[in-house]
Amino acid sequence: MAEISHPPMEQLQDLEYCIDSNPPWPETVLLAFQNYILMLGSSAFIPALLVPAMGGSDGDKARVMQTLLFVAGIKTLLQALFGTRLPAVVGGSFAYVVPIAYIINDSSLQRISNDHERFVHTMRAIQGALIVASTIQIILGYSQVWGVFSRFFSPLGMAPVVGLVGLGMFQRGFPQLGNCIEIGLPMLLLVIGLTQYLKHVRPFKDVPIFERFPILICVTFVWIYAIILTASGAYGGKPSLTQHSCRTDKANLISTAPWFKFPYPLQWGAPTFSAGHSFAMMSAVLVSMIESTGAYMAASRLAIATPPPAYVLSRGIGWQGIGVLLDGLFGTGTGSTVLVVGSRRVVQVSAGFMIFFSTLGKFGAVFASIPVPIYAALHCVLFGLVAAVGLSFLQFTNMNSMRNLMITGFSLFLGISIPQFFVQYWDAKHYGLVHTNAGWFNAFLNTLFMSPATVGLIIAVFMDNTVEVERSKKDRGMPWWVKFRNFRGDNRNEEFYTLPFNLNRFFPPT
Repeated sequence: MAEISHPPMEQLQDLEYCIDSNPPWPETVLLAFQNYILMLGSSAFIPALLVPAMGGSDGDKARVMQTLLFVAGIKTLLQALFGTRLPAVVGGSFAYVVPIAYIINDSSLQRISNDHERFVHTMRAIQGALIVASTIQIILGYSQVWGVFSRFFSPLGMAPVVGLVGLGMFQRGFPQLGNCIEIGLPMLLLVIGLTQYLKHVRPFKDVPIFERFPILICVTFVWIYAIILTASGAYGGKPSLTQHSCRTDKANLISTAPWFKFPYPLQWGAPTFSAGHSFAMMSAVLVSMIESTGAYMAASRLAIATPPPAYVLSRGIGWQGIGVLLDGLFGTGTGSTVLVVGSRRVVQVSAGFMIFFSTLGKFGAVFASIPVPIYAALHCVLFGLVAAVGLSFLQFTNMNSMRNLMITGFSLFLGISIPQFFVQYWDAKHYGLVHTNAGWFNAFLNTLFMSPATVGLIIAVFMDNTVEVERSKKDRGMPWWVKFRNFRGDNRNEEFYTLPFNLNRFFPPT
């Protein structure tokens, strides 16, 4: 039998920069701006979806977008400095759409006839729900309860969860790309061409610009192409969906954005509190915790770091709860989750860009006019990579075991199939599959079961800890995984996860 040439490896190969890498400052700035452009696309989409339903105008949409980006920068800095310290962006989350839709359709708010007044009161209600719901995440994080729960994780249990963090975004991939195929498909092909086929081509000295700056290059060329198509009248008389997806002349977005606006807490007024709204929002907090846990695991591998120990994972979840609290105080219109990025220094500079440029409303609005299919093409690549990173955990397990094959396949299949079943019952009136007289209960269960990562975790972790557990410790990958449970379990943890400014003296790891 031929010798195995590719044994399991703890860390990914062919990555030039790791979590502690400090690229040259010109390169750092370009990489950070590239991350800012990517983050801007996600930030623009959520307000565009929710603000009009709240009764908000284009001006309100621009202001919410600014606030979301500003707070995302603050949350990212806090997470990179004091949370998990992994190079990841903390941005807006689609997990909050269902409970927010429940609040938007509250009969007491729908009775308000003036659109702007209804927007303001709805925003205050969302803020109050976020503030209350954030306490669940803060308590589970800082009490170390989430870390204790994470001790039930294994490589076999985490592989489907992390994989579904990426695979679960399939609806925001090619379906959105296909809404403007003449823009989205060239973008997808160009990204693959530069990152895979031309990555070793170096036209300028020894810098692999195609491999390191594909987003900047591809977005620039395809955006210009989209501008030419719009200016030439290619979309005249086209259906509204095509117009919305393809056109770049989103004049209202730019004209209504202020030149300078500094977001501040309670800018929409005092939050209002409702028990039903808060309970509904707690479901999104739980979902975002699960999705973020998967994202942390993916980020650790892409940053060539060890899997975050239970103590560090809890610390990150606690700080993410602080982030949701900030969402409620500032009024971002949604909660937060973790998005995988790269080097810690790059992420910190990128967070600075988010904070600075969010105060320059028209600057951000110009970039927000980039057509959604361009971002959808990037999502096809990036979320696909996250899914593959999750599945790479399977190399530490015995995949010749029928037990492991069953758990992996079953959790992956139902992790996609069950949420899709719930999504198809989600209609324009925001009625889901669970439709009782208690709206908060409907929103709670519909949110949980519309999340692929949540369904995957429930199935994979439960089966992994109940089916032939004692006989399968080695097959589950526990000999490799167990040393990363504790902060002292691996000497590399201190390098990757120690707090800055010698703060570990006051917060000793456990």
